[in-house]
Amino acid sequence: MRIGELSRHSGCDVETIRYYEREGLLDAPAREDNGYRRYGDPHLVQLNFVRHCRSLGMSLADVRRLRDFQRNPSLACDDIDTLLDRQIDQIHAQRVALEALETQLRALRHTCENPNPHPASECGILQNLQQAAEGAACECHPRH
Repeated sequence: MRIGELSRHSGCDVETIRYYEREGLLDAPAREDNGYRRYGDPHLVQLNFVRHCRSLGMSLADVRRLRDFQRNPSLACDDIDTLLDRQIDQIHAQRVALEALETQLRALRHTCENPNPHPASECGILQNLQQAAEGAACECHPRH
């Protein structure tokens, strides 16, 4: 199949497929006499593997490493365990950071609780953001 067909079967953009190929995440396809790439079912499986890993938040470097293990199945899987443990740690750190961000945004949101329509000049959110821009403490980043 040509790259357009691979794109349709996988739901992946043509440019992304080319990028993954350049990055070594997909095996190089055969070339037709006219220079067109010729992909097979193994490429579709590889592409689906890459996309699945990416959907789990894995970096391209991590996906490349996992593809190396696929190409060399006799390697010990300790590094795969470490890779996944590192990914889990990163997700945990992101979750903690997102929870802190949510707390900050909620604090900022509470500065504008006026149920009546009012002009933006009286908006507590804008006032707090402006105060922070001018170097003062704001509700979302209080100084201790």
